[in-house]
Amino acid sequence: MPIFPILGLRTKNPVIIGSGLLTDQEGNIRKLLAKGAGAVVTKTIHPSPPEGLAERILRLPVGMLNSTTYSKRPIGYWLTMLRSCAEEGLPVIANLHADTPVELGRLAQEVEAAGCPALELGISCINEESDAEDDPDRVRAYTAAVRSRVTIPFSVKLAAGEGLTDRALAAADAGANAITLSDTIPGAAVSPKTGALELNGVFGYSGPGIKPLVLAAIWRLRRRGFDLPIMGSGGVTCGRDVVDYLRAGADVVQVYTALHTDMYNTLDTILTGTEHLLAESTKVAH
Repeated sequence: MPIFPILGLRTKNPVIIGSGLLTDQEGNIRKLLAKGAGAVVTKTIHPSPPEGLAERILRLPVGMLNSTTYSKRPIGYWLTMLRSCAEEGLPVIANLHADTPVELGRLAQEVEAAGCPALELGISCINEESDAEDDPDRVRAYTAAVRSRVTIPFSVKLAAGEGLTDRALAAADAGANAITLSDTIPGAAVSPKTGALELNGVFGYSGPGIKPLVLAAIWRLRRRGFDLPIMGSGGVTCGRDVVDYLRAGADVVQVYTALHTDMYNTLDTILTGTEHLLAESTKVAH
């Protein structure tokens, strides 16, 4: 299988483990890499994660709703872990967010000093009490603050939806090296017992249901001349999904939600399917 470079990392395959509960501990991260993942993105590291939020996951017939936000582990834990992984040359990408651009820039600088080779800015999480919505100015401010403090490459994680082209261009103009598309999108489910919304509100939806939306978003960005690398993300369950993203214009592909079912075996199935399909594509090309 060819090398798939992203954010300065020469990943051995295009399958990247996305940020979430499953990447909130060093043991899982190391094992996912040992099982063959091209790289792993940590759960979002935040200097002051909100307290008292009910963080839950709701499985749906297609996909998953979640009300999770940021890692509750202290920054010291993450800096130690990232330093150790960097010393071993492991392809670990730190996902970061903070309450203000200035705070995010400082956090990014600390993470770079620990030796982390690449970052992902998780600035589009919809599961915050502030319910902040992305716009180009907000994206530009966070991106520029990080670019002014670090030299390592980073991706800005955006959600598909209205104004995506302007947000992606704002990230590029402010110094991002790539974008990740897509973060979760707003979703809701109604409880058949109470008639109220499950999880008590609108939260992040992920899974196979968003794949067609994200494929279309990536394809449109490429048609409009957007040339930064893209980490495609949304609804990957098999090798065919990975290859679909690559053909639509993604450079590498993140998988996450599917791993909540039989994590390591699911990853193996996706990796095996991807390798087979890419090998077949190479044969046809020749």
